[in-house]
Amino acid sequence: MRILITGAAGNLGGMLARYVLDNSGHSLNLMYHEKPVADDLLADGRATACRCDLADPASLADACKDADAIVHFAGVLFAPGPESFLPITNTLYTKNLVDAALGAGVKKFIIISFPHVEGPTSKERPCTDRQDLVPVSAHAKTRLAAEKYLFERCKSTAMRPISLRPGMVYGRDVLMIAFARKLAEMRLLGVWSEPLPIHLISLDDFNACCLAAVENPEAEGIYPVGDDMPSTLQELLDVCCMQWGLPKPWRVPLWSVYLSAWACENFARIFGTRTPFTVDFIRIGTVPYYCDTTRMKRDLLPRLKYPSLSDGKGIL
Repeated sequence: MRILITGAAGNLGGMLARYVLDNSGHSLNLMYHEKPVADDLLADGRATACRCDLADPASLADACKDADAIVHFAGVLFAPGPESFLPITNTLYTKNLVDAALGAGVKKFIIISFPHVEGPTSKERPCTDRQDLVPVSAHAKTRLAAEKYLFERCKSTAMRPISLRPGMVYGRDVLMIAFARKLAEMRLLGVWSEPLPIHLISLDDFNACCLAAVENPEAEGIYPVGDDMPSTLQELLDVCCMQWGLPKPWRVPLWSVYLSAWACENFARIFGTRTPFTVDFIRIGTVPYYCDTTRMKRDLLPRLKYPSLSDGKGIL
């Protein structure tokens, strides 16, 4: 098969590309816009870089024309004012790609979403396959709109729509984990005291789910993705720091986290820099989530390499 991965020059997109090349015989179209695809990926003869602009539908046709499946990661991180650009980068750009994929006869379209699109969820009311709820953040609202467009457009067509909704993906090279380590090394990593329930998935198991979604001809629909032992944000950060040999994160009031995000976002807006924190990022980060992984276990990944954070802490 030939798989088109968008955001292949980014963090999770690039790591999925390496996983596919290492664990399958498939070939890859690696879509990028400005930042080039890593040289080590292109050294494999099965990988081809495709420079495209998701804002320009005409530029997408060549990348899609010979693809059997698309895995869509591309987006914008670490920029101020996400409420203004996410309706474009999360939703409009996905619409452009979905339309191009349908025009090219792509058989399967996999969008990487997250459980936050159902708002707060719990073990008693887990994230399943609902698209009728109203999430609290711009990140989740715009991704939900992209999901809805994908599934609506695929009706009465041959293209199978899939939404993978992973909880927090963890691993040594995952961007947010690496950033947390930098903060911890500077003694600047803090988290509020009240436990926030979250559902983790290791990088290896997430990549395996993505590949299974491509390869299983019957896979279709919405798949919440998580491990067997939900955790809390506080536990994850404590375990990370323990593995790194660093002091545990400071426990701070939640209002101070929002204040820091507001300050970082406004500094970035004034001086034209990137920012790791925005108010909307904290807004989505304070939403508890729990995934019903029944469909994932049935169709994609019956057995996990790392069933819990305790099993996977060595990859941090």
